[in-house]
Amino acid sequence: MTERKQPLLVLLGPTAVGKTQLSLELARAWNGEIISGDSMQVYRGMDIGTAKIRSEEQMGITHHLIDIRDPEDPYSAADFQEACSRLIPEIAARGKLPFIVGGTGLYIESVCYGYEFSKASSDESYRLELQQMADVHGPEAVHALLAERDPESAARLHANDIRRVIRALEILHLTGMKMSEQLAGQKKESPYELCLLGLTMNRSELYRRIERRIDLMMEEGLVNEVAGLLERGVPQHAVAMQGLGYKELVPYLQGQTSLEEAVVLLKRDTRRFAKRQLSWFRHMKDIQWIDAGENFHNNLDTIHAILAGKFNVSLEYTTNQSSFDGGNSQ
Repeated sequence: MTERKQPLLVLLGPTAVGKTQLSLELARAWNGEIISGDSMQVYRGMDIGTAKIRSEEQMGITHHLIDIRDPEDPYSAADFQEACSRLIPEIAARGKLPFIVGGTGLYIESVCYGYEFSKASSDESYRLELQQMADVHGPEAVHALLAERDPESAARLHANDIRRVIRALEILHLTGMKMSEQLAGQKKESPYELCLLGLTMNRSELYRRIERRIDLMMEEGLVNEVAGLLERGVPQHAVAMQGLGYKELVPYLQGQTSLEEAVVLLKRDTRRFAKRQLSWFRHMKDIQWIDAGENFHNNLDTIHAILAGKFNVSLEYTTNQSSFDGGNSQ
């Protein structure tokens, strides 16, 4: 008899599309615990720029992998995958539905399909050489080198994501195999009973929402948040400081650009990031896409029906469910 796979619900989509609010409703209705699938929300003290949900907004729903690292410390997709491999069975053992919510494509896909990450060791001298190239000629020069040698990885990674750009070049240097080839060769069979929901909307409306969100972040004190991180000694080259909203404001705080120019750059970079997110997710299989636009409320019944059909449970869901039994409800 084949052992039944553990159920796993995943809600993904580009930044500002509305994942957080829907995730709360779904977690409450389906008795879920939320695992943040956002590579930046792991960092303590980085709240405004990451649009991190506040504890008072969580509606009593347990959230995982938020505020678990200091900004000085790196965090990787492999770290996320390892944490999820522990959290998912723990959540299921409590009779809850494991529920990943986020927009970091590699993180989410690595868990959904059990990716095996490269075991390639490091070459410190080569890595230092590339870092020095970035310091002298700018991160764009290293990104251009990656674009020449591994165009697919370069298209996926932003030039400012210098740590991952360097790692992609390092893997190619050590193994002779492109990172994009390694990703393409990963198995696509999920170890879970997987339900993938994707939120999307008209591109112009999504961009308007992005710009409104950034304006709100500025009103809430994003500049002070970034300044506080620099003042406490978080290195400018730290992985955390390469996140959107942080790397764009550092030059302003250093007197290299105006605040207006920094905000324009942040809005542009965030629009481009959302486009890359959608491109990544479009290559994933089995996602059931939901329009999160103006008539989104009309799609809620559809979403609940998708979950009921996938997990073979009654549509008579209730916020007072005591447990999620993974398919044994009648």
